[in-house]
Amino acid sequence: MFVAGKPSILIIDDDTSILRTLTKVFQRKGYFVATAEKGKEAIEKISNNHYDVALIDLCLDDMEGTDLFPLIHSTSPLTVKIMLTGKFLWQTSIEGADALLTKPIQPDRLLSIIENELKNKC
Repeated sequence: MFVAGKPSILIIDDDTSILRTLTKVFQRKGYFVATAEKGKEAIEKISNNHYDVALIDLCLDDMEGTDLFPLIHSTSPLTVKIMLTGKFLWQTSIEGADALLTKPIQPDRLLSIIENELKNKC
């Protein structure tokens, strides 16, 4: 359930340890957190709820994370989209993503990026 005034974040990753760790980090900072382990689960959540931030793993078990961008953009164009990947990428950005971070994630850096992106979207 969403709480008024708290930023909401959807974490989409097939690694349950990442989901648990990031959930704890964001809840301590006052975010409402929802998670999805598969793209199909994320689609259902995105279709039924608004999220201020979406953290999206590039390679999910059932689809590429970038496949979620059109749905997020059509349902909530101001949602901050941050792509996460464990793979080395030559590119420094992915079209449609507000930021691209490689794993392992540094929580303080991620929080800083999210806070800056949220300020820029307002």
